[in-house]
Amino acid sequence: MRFASSLIVLAAGLAASAAFAQKPGSFGNLPPPPQAPAWRGPAPSPQATLPRDKPPPLGAVAPRGGPGPVPRAPGALAALPTAKPPPLGRIAPGGPGPQAGPGPGAPGRRQMVSSGTGFVVAPRQIMTNQHVAEGCSSMTARLANGGEIAATVIASDRNRDLALLRTDGDPGPVLPFRRAADVRRGENVVTYGFPLAGLLSSGPTLTTGDVSALAGLQDNPRQIQISAPVQQGNSGGPLLDLRGHVVGVIVSKLNAQRIAQATGDIPQNVNFAVKHTEAVDFMREHGVQPVLEDAGAARTAAEVGDIAHASTVFLRCLR
Repeated sequence: MRFASSLIVLAAGLAASAAFAQKPGSFGNLPPPPQAPAWRGPAPSPQATLPRDKPPPLGAVAPRGGPGPVPRAPGALAALPTAKPPPLGRIAPGGPGPQAGPGPGAPGRRQMVSSGTGFVVAPRQIMTNQHVAEGCSSMTARLANGGEIAATVIASDRNRDLALLRTDGDPGPVLPFRRAADVRRGENVVTYGFPLAGLLSSGPTLTTGDVSALAGLQDNPRQIQISAPVQQGNSGGPLLDLRGHVVGVIVSKLNAQRIAQATGDIPQNVNFAVKHTEAVDFMREHGVQPVLEDAGAARTAAEVGDIAHASTVFLRCLR
């Protein structure tokens, strides 16, 4: 009887345990965890969806009602240039720029293809670089007073890079050369000329510097190295000492871009001039007698510029 009673009690306990385990979320005597409320907000707007198509490229617009770029109408966006600008001294077709005559293409029309500097070395005689006068069908010289006269090449020397021009009129007073042959390192010098014609000032430019070395590029004995800045267009201009005497003819500057490519460093103020002794010998070889001077008081660079101004000309090479 006791055994039967025990079985009845055990069966009732197991039934109670099964019923307790079937309650959802129950664990012991702890209350069930809170349920998160269901989201009842508005449905996402169709405008909030991210675009799936790429934006049209620059210079094009997407058509109304259809994907994909189409070309923009002409004039809606300025097109980028596809051609290189003309080099200095040349003229773009139909564009502005220095020009002699009405323009190329018709009979009698000539175009300025390069420019440089020259200076008076004898009555109606001008000196410049050979590379300034090379290939010119004719040349003109603009004087200090603004007038222009024709100039003709009468002698040139490719090795020295010098040329002599004869003018139709009086180009100005003669600049004297230094009589003494020596030039010292560290000596102050002045350049005078017309660099970057059409880009910088239309008038002459003066720069100052020193004699850096007594030989040119790769030990060229015909040249000296100077620190006075020079640019394209300075070629053929005078290099003067502080007494106003010519001690060289400006010829070139070091190609900084090529040197930087070769060495990784950009050279500073490395420029060259033909020695005045070479210029004097060149003149004598062609029957032109130079004016040589030693005397004279030291002047300021501005005073030397005043001396050079009346004798320095702007040269145009025409074809």
